[in-house]
Amino acid sequence: MARLTDGDRERLRAAFDRQLAVGLHHGAQLAVYVDGELAANFAGGTSGPDGGETTSETRHLLFSCTKPYAGVGLHQLVERGEADYDDAVVEHWPEFADAGTTKSEITLRHVLSHTAGVPYGEFDDAAEQWGDWDAVVRAMEEIEPVFDPGETPAYHTFNYGWLVGELVRRLSGQHVDEFVAENVFEPLGMERTSIGLGPEEDDDVATLSGFEAFDRCRDPGEGLGVPAAESAEAFNAEAVRRAVIPAANGVGTAADMARFYACIANGGQLDGTRVLDSETVAEATRTHAETDSDGTLSRPARYGLGFWTGGLANDMFGSLSRERMFGHAGLGSVFGWGDPELNVGFAYVTNGIREESWEHAARVAGLSDAVRLALAE
Repeated sequence: MARLTDGDRERLRAAFDRQLAVGLHHGAQLAVYVDGELAANFAGGTSGPDGGETTSETRHLLFSCTKPYAGVGLHQLVERGEADYDDAVVEHWPEFADAGTTKSEITLRHVLSHTAGVPYGEFDDAAEQWGDWDAVVRAMEEIEPVFDPGETPAYHTFNYGWLVGELVRRLSGQHVDEFVAENVFEPLGMERTSIGLGPEEDDDVATLSGFEAFDRCRDPGEGLGVPAAESAEAFNAEAVRRAVIPAANGVGTAADMARFYACIANGGQLDGTRVLDSETVAEATRTHAETDSDGTLSRPARYGLGFWTGGLANDMFGSLSRERMFGHAGLGSVFGWGDPELNVGFAYVTNGIREESWEHAARVAGLSDAVRLALAE
């Protein structure tokens, strides 16, 4: 049985602290579940440039790590017989496309595997409308495919969440944030996680900072005027944090995220609570689409249904990753993964956005490798 010894935890803590010491971000959390037990749960640094201490309870913006949470909600509805993966979206959302058009061929499987052909659009830049769900729905009904459905893997940065979210609403009668809270977060005891901040909640989420490549958070003039800083500013805005953006504005902790992945890695159940059938987990976490050059990201990518799959060179799963590993990344070196072979759930979150995405991959991969090497000993 795989486990972490006290020595393993000390080495992991040293690797975690090293990234804080060199100034890659103001604060961070790392959590690891092994065989259903929380084996490591580290926190350090501050919750922002002028923030207080980061603890294991400090909530962070999860960015695209929100996508699997929303995706599991849709998987649950498929399990209940409300839809099928190969149903056309228009069967459940008639206004989405006109009959006989290319767009009408988009299926739930295409949406979940980032092959729907509508990866981006003008609504991506309409932050002032992200909190208006009616505007979201209109935008998705008006958007036209740039790729034929099912043909081109292209990461749907925001549209994945809008499409999954409206499908969840149409199939369940509940808004996606409410459905996922009731059917995923609450059953698993993910008490510090939600999709967007509720109207009555305090905004206690860690403050984001953006930096240029190779900048350190203690340097003067940190990240001013670069796109990373612009992203940080946008998601620090209270209106964006209080919107429901199922692809991008989940808030939560590393411990909650690692618990989620521990559940999925264990066939969809944890501590006697089942959120997905094992057959659904197997279908969701196998590779459905693969490309050497993603139509949005312009790099190799593998997609399951709502998850990324591992095994690519230099990916964030680590240099030793396998294709049966699954997880998802979020801007700012937020990353979670599950390994069904080792029965491990991993999560790392930070509050620093770097300008070059490879820096995110390098620092997360290092911690992923440290965990897997410890468990292999």
